[in-house]
Amino acid sequence: MANVAVIGTQWGDEGKGKIVDLYAEKADVVARFQGGNNAGHTLVVKGRKTILHLIPSGILHNGKTCIIGNGVVFDPFVFLEELEELKRGDLLPPDTKLRISEKAHLIMPYHRRIDQAREARSSGKKIGTTGRGIGPAYEDKAARTGIRVGDLYEENLFREKLRQALEEKNFLLANFFHEKPLDEEEIAAQYLACAEKIKPYVADTSLILDREARQGRKILFEGAQGSHLDVDHGTYPYVTSSNTVAANASSGSGVGPHLLDRVVGICKAYTTRVGEGPFPTELKDEIGDHLQKVGQEFGATTGRKRRCGWLDMVLIRQAVRVSGISALAITKLDVLTGLDKVKICVGYKTAEAEHTHALPSSNAKLAACEPVFEEFDGWKEDISHAREIAELPANTRKYLKRLEELADARIILVSVGPGREETIVLEDPFLNKNL
Repeated sequence: MANVAVIGTQWGDEGKGKIVDLYAEKADVVARFQGGNNAGHTLVVKGRKTILHLIPSGILHNGKTCIIGNGVVFDPFVFLEELEELKRGDLLPPDTKLRISEKAHLIMPYHRRIDQAREARSSGKKIGTTGRGIGPAYEDKAARTGIRVGDLYEENLFREKLRQALEEKNFLLANFFHEKPLDEEEIAAQYLACAEKIKPYVADTSLILDREARQGRKILFEGAQGSHLDVDHGTYPYVTSSNTVAANASSGSGVGPHLLDRVVGICKAYTTRVGEGPFPTELKDEIGDHLQKVGQEFGATTGRKRRCGWLDMVLIRQAVRVSGISALAITKLDVLTGLDKVKICVGYKTAEAEHTHALPSSNAKLAACEPVFEEFDGWKEDISHAREIAELPANTRKYLKRLEELADARIILVSVGPGREETIVLEDPFLNKNL
């Protein structure tokens, strides 16, 4: 048996929710290790769409342990709303355990206010933040001024930390952003009341994961966003505020790296991006419109329209290298159906090189890159009923074969539609020791 980390290989929105949902059926534990409610995982089960922002995607399966790890920044009010929505939809299984790390940092009202005020002030130079307070919460964590979930149960400590934080945040809001300051007592009352509601779920999740691993349980580590939104390895500053690569599955959940046996990269059959930043293969034509409309490319969290373009293997190869990805799950292949021609970007032309396979660290250089494409004949056949690779059209198989060669990682799953059943499963990552 093996533990598996699922990592996005692009700029997020690769369809990780569906893949995690599928793999959660075989896992015993699902651990979310970074990000916050700026992520949105869309699942379609029996024709019904469910969007999860904070709670791990494995929650829809019975008999699982779902963990929100210490690397997540946690908004307790969003958590309770999401939990209530699952209960209303009768989607919360009776024997599934949900646990929140006591070491996870809280998203506070001042984080959201500062996040939104900064973006509003940054006319012409927007990062594309969701405005949920994610970045400012991670800032306080790094500055050692953050408030953690466990602090809620030591009221004096919580109030002291809140008082110190508001002294600085209210000064910033009032004097720099010209915003109304926040009320300390109002925040304290709201969070302390919320603390009682989430108390049954709060635990030392590192100990839980250690115990489960020692008992031979299969653990699925679930990330948010994608590799190229990583704060170190992404297209900085157009990134998120945490590490999205596989290595953070260890520190963000409180386990040793020896427990990360397999890394599966989620790769959409084309490329999308939300918000600002360079995008070499972006299509601003009818093909881009086709991908956007057929793929329903709207942000699950923000509703923002996603920019669309051809598959960029420069991005994928870097993700494979940085996260140690040995296997790929291809998503949304069905969206390409109906196009006369499909393309894959195999490299870039730059001012310095005729053909490079490396992603420039400079955004200005990346924006100036000219993609080098290989073109393939498209397919018209409906592929949503395929359950074996052999059932796919010949042109579709050629596209996948070339993708696999370029990535230097083998394909173990292909999604041919949004539903759970619309999937070709080639290998089980929990069982195959050779990945």
